[in-house]
Parts: sequence; structure tokens; C-alpha cells
Amino acid sequence: MKLTARTEYALLALIYLGRQPTGSYVSRDTMAREQGIPPKFLEQILLALRRARYLRSSKGHRGGYQLAKPAEQITLAEIVRLLDGALAPTDSVSRYFYEPTPIERERKLVRVLREVRDNVSRIMEAATIADMR
Repeated sequence: MKLTARTEYALLALIYLGRQPTGSYVSRDTMAREQGIPPKFLEQILLALRRARYLRSSKGHRGGYQLAKPAEQITLAEIVRLLDGALAPTDSVSRYFYEPTPIERERKLVRVLREVRDNVSRIMEAATIADMR
């Protein structure tokens, strides 16, 4: 697993929103400035997160974005899977994105890579946006 800039920025945006008072909206430009994220790139990320129902948005002078569910209910794993796909180091050991790969011929290697997958998954499933505040 390697995080893309898209996922890193999404996590930064979600953590930033998780730190805001309940019920408040934050503009894209404020988030971009505070987190050092290019505004147009952030807009695409926010749209993906809104479509996946992690964010809600409001238009107007006091509009912007806020978390659509409590930060305690958003795991790092689900955001990574949404934007980058599998947590597994290779597709042939992925639980959700399985595809055959050449390494499947080596059972011991597959066993080690599954262990890597399981440990990464366990850690990222347990960590929430609220834990990062």
C-alpha cells in the first residue's frame, strides 16, 4: 500500500473538518489555505468524499463542508480504500480487490504478504479521524 497525494490530502481535509465545532461549515478555500492543499485539487477530493457520504456541503455566504458522520465513525482504512483501493501490498492477497498475480505460485511469500495485509488492515481499521485530532 502506498498512499497517493489524493488520499493524503483527503485525510488532511477530514482531520481538519473533524477539529471544527459541531455544525460549522468550512469553505474549500479556508481548508486549502490552512492545510496547504491546491484548491482545485481539493475541490475534486471534497466532491468524491461528498458523493461517498463522508461530507455534506452547504452553499452560500456561510456555506462550505462539514463531516456527514461523526469523526469516530470514519476509519482511515475506509478512506484509503475509497480513494486508493486495496490496503494489501499486492492484488493477489487483497480481500476486497483480489486479482491473480504471479507470486501466487509461492505459498510462503503469499503467507507473508497476507500477514502484512492483515497487520496494516488491523491498524488502519482501528484508527479513526477522531483519533487524529
